[in-house]
Amino acid sequence: MSVFQSKINRNSESYQRNLALMKEKIVELEAKQKEALFQGEEKYLARTKKAGRLLARERIEMLLDVDSPFMELCPFAGWGTDGFGTGGTVVAGLGYVSGRMCMLNSNVGTIKGGAIDYATLQKGLRIGEIATENRLPMINMVESAGANLPDQAKIFNYGGANFRGIAQRSQLGIPTISIVFGSSTAGGAYIPGMSDYVIMVKNEAKVFLAGPPLVKMATNEVTDEESLGGAKMHSTVSGVSDYMAEDEMDGIRLAREIVSNLKRGPIYYSQEEIPEPKFENEEILGVVSADVRIPFDQRELIARIVDGSEFSEFKPAYGSTLITGYAKINGYQIGIIANNGVLFSEAANKGAHFIQLCNQNNTPLLFLQNITGFMVGKKYEEEGIIKHGAKLINAVSNSTVPAITIITGASYGAGNYAMCGRAYKPRFLFSYPHSKIAVMGPDQLAGVMQTIGRQAAEKSGIQYDEEQGKAMAGYMVKEAEKQSNAWYASGQLWDDGVIDPRETRNYLKLCLDVIHQTEFKGAEGFGVFRM
Repeated sequence: MSVFQSKINRNSESYQRNLALMKEKIVELEAKQKEALFQGEEKYLARTKKAGRLLARERIEMLLDVDSPFMELCPFAGWGTDGFGTGGTVVAGLGYVSGRMCMLNSNVGTIKGGAIDYATLQKGLRIGEIATENRLPMINMVESAGANLPDQAKIFNYGGANFRGIAQRSQLGIPTISIVFGSSTAGGAYIPGMSDYVIMVKNEAKVFLAGPPLVKMATNEVTDEESLGGAKMHSTVSGVSDYMAEDEMDGIRLAREIVSNLKRGPIYYSQEEIPEPKFENEEILGVVSADVRIPFDQRELIARIVDGSEFSEFKPAYGSTLITGYAKINGYQIGIIANNGVLFSEAANKGAHFIQLCNQNNTPLLFLQNITGFMVGKKYEEEGIIKHGAKLINAVSNSTVPAITIITGASYGAGNYAMCGRAYKPRFLFSYPHSKIAVMGPDQLAGVMQTIGRQAAEKSGIQYDEEQGKAMAGYMVKEAEKQSNAWYASGQLWDDGVIDPRETRNYLKLCLDVIHQTEFKGAEGFGVFRM
């Protein structure tokens, strides 16, 4: 492969201006990350520590191997909603336990007793999906009051999918290990109840479908928490618990021991020395345009995230608004598809062709989105932009090699679909802090609505109020901006997290480690391509 020759001038006014704007976005990201670290009010944290118990994030830290990375997933779930706050009541992510890549899910018992709100439920479903696709053992650190009852209408019908997921992973040979650290009631009790391995901490774990007050109300039976659902009872009488830990650290030790005895899956890695990119990752902040309306060359980003800055471009002179080609990241072969402008027919055909080749070669795909959509207009409709765009969407839809998507700028309209947006099930999807995602840009949306309003007035034979139209357009721009920014999108779980662009290579390295825990095979057919 050829080494990329950068055209970036770090001393130019445009580079320095963009660098400053992107640094502002990083400050915003760091502030949001601090929000996501919240684990409850100080009085609840102090009470937990006084009792000699660990907090949710401390449990994860103790469980992970020394020096293991931890890639937190969906840390901004629920941001901007009326739920329990940024991140919900679970901390979840990927890391190594006893040398095995695992999905870790730790209830934050110091926020509402670990009760599940809507965002927390959706976050749980997403991490379950990732664990299933990549055949990752799931380790639950359980301390949950079950569903948040005021939210029951939004939670109950979908909540059962978490239990179904545990059962289905078990059938596939993907184990779930639960360490019960505290009170786990109702739905919280079914997490260990459905698990393959269950550890309960002595004198701390309390697992029951209904606590003593509800039992008294329902059956008039008088009992206490320990005899009703304590670790000793479940370990010696009911059999719900497989191991009784002496304390929290012993529970963590037992979980690590269980993982060490699990059957290993295939792991692929390069035996060669892996070259780092030739360019500094700090330069990414000056390379990637902080304003999604200003284009940038995605090749400059690619050169700063792939091994040795080497990139073998496919069809470089054809369909130039879509970049396609091969590279390696951490020794893993990957096919890259990146936007360098609006999608024309040639670019769509080129992308579909390249996806077929990657499936033929069993090569995973990386989509770098910065797209306003497909080209519109009479000329392009006559040339068949719809059918050519449909070919690309068909290829993305039927591709069976793992895909990773990063939104590096705009993600508008059908371009989001063609570039493997959330609906097309990439294994992982991350966003940069300045990114935008919507049907179209805010200004375009407001302009379209003004035109429609003006036409409707004309058809009705009434005078269109231009001042009112401008005011409404201004309002729509603000609302569209609010609902298309990275934080809103991440709060709705449209991605798996907003990341610092400088950390792109590290995220991709871990994602590729995860993807290669399983065998995968490219598609052998793509359905009908409209010619």
